[in-house]
Amino acid sequence: MSDPQARNMLTLDAIRTCLEGVIPATIATVAPDGTPNVSQLSQVHYVDPGHIALSYQFFNKTRSNILDCRDALLEVIDPSTGAQYRLRLDYLRTETDGPLFESMKAKLSGIASHVGMAEVFRLRGADLFRVTEIEAVPGGRPLPARMRPRSLLSAVRRACEGLRGCADLSDLLDRAIVALRDLFGVEHALILLPDAASGRLFTVAALGYEASGEAGGRGSGIGWEVAPGDGVIGVAARERVPIRITHMTTDVAYSMAMRQGTTAGPLREIPFPGLERPHSQLAVPILAHEAGDGCGKLAGVLAGVLFVESAQEMRFTYDDEDALATLAAQLGALMRSLPMVPVPTTEAEAEDTPAETTAPPAGGQPITVRHYATDDSVFLDHDYLIKGVAGAILWKLVRDHTTLGRTDFTNRELRLAPDIPLPDFAENLEARLILLQRRLDDRRGPLRIEKTGRGRFRLLVQTPLRLEEMQ
Repeated sequence: MSDPQARNMLTLDAIRTCLEGVIPATIATVAPDGTPNVSQLSQVHYVDPGHIALSYQFFNKTRSNILDCRDALLEVIDPSTGAQYRLRLDYLRTETDGPLFESMKAKLSGIASHVGMAEVFRLRGADLFRVTEIEAVPGGRPLPARMRPRSLLSAVRRACEGLRGCADLSDLLDRAIVALRDLFGVEHALILLPDAASGRLFTVAALGYEASGEAGGRGSGIGWEVAPGDGVIGVAARERVPIRITHMTTDVAYSMAMRQGTTAGPLREIPFPGLERPHSQLAVPILAHEAGDGCGKLAGVLAGVLFVESAQEMRFTYDDEDALATLAAQLGALMRSLPMVPVPTTEAEAEDTPAETTAPPAGGQPITVRHYATDDSVFLDHDYLIKGVAGAILWKLVRDHTTLGRTDFTNRELRLAPDIPLPDFAENLEARLILLQRRLDDRRGPLRIEKTGRGRFRLLVQTPLRLEEMQ
């Protein structure tokens, strides 16, 4: 028998590497008549320090025994050391929807695709168990634990420290991207913010996709949109829970294939910028907590989604998920407290109506700016640029520039403009301006936007504009 003191020191947190699905787990159950049954499991899912969930895919003898006797013995193996552990389980319930179910379903889809059984592995439910005891299996000589390439705890601390003192939302997004690259070793990432009017999320910050854009025609992805429930990003947003896939999946519910457009007329979608064949993906919701729910708990409002991916299998572990969830929590807190634009240091910087300005004449070949009123989409020389509120903002700016010669504008006038469809309940104007500014920068074209003070900005025009209004 193993040492009781050592057994009592073991926790689920200490053996989470055994639950990644690299080596199948073995479960033993007993029928009411005492007949034992042993089988292997596709997935063991860590829930919290006291609970795990097992995938329910088939109504077989194991499940029948669990429903009858409600206890089981689970054996798991650490893939890096070979150490084995036994967990005594007490069955609580089965969940067929919600955050736990969706998280397990996404991960199982990757495992199923990896082993070529996507048509067989279909999650019917998530069986939730309480772990009543953990013991190390005696015998054998476990290998030394694999050295981690970085300390995630140190990375989280340094990242959170680096976010302090951000001037505005744009600065916060830039610092978060730098932290992902320099501290967490992430090569490909997106940060998306929600659009209250449409219910979709749009990309405002990206890492690592510029090169793929040059080769594959996808670009950096600024302005790309996703609906709640669509792919790992949309499911994370809808369920308010991290969604992690450790192997490439062929399940269309979690794949983020490049959209080709299905409607007639000009294409009005920015294609998904992600990797063609990602083998690991992790989407973490960014929540901003508001008032309590009446039971002493803070209600989380979706403020965005942090998404990372890699061509490497098993790139993101439970520890990576925890680390990036902590970073996302810090982002959510700062998004609620930071001003969207820099706070002025002098009275002269306060938001006000800009002085009358006349734009210098632009040179070069004219560029056609075409606006479609149906969805406020804007095209530059027949190439799609942006749509929605950000498109309506750009159309107002270029109209005022061509008819009045204006270059300087304020956030206040945009809020009051009747032709800009800002929702009354959550306008998020500054986020749309950040999107527009970064989308124009991404195109490297003749139009740019630069900040000139608190709530003030300037439209830079390098070539003459020819405006076309389409219905």
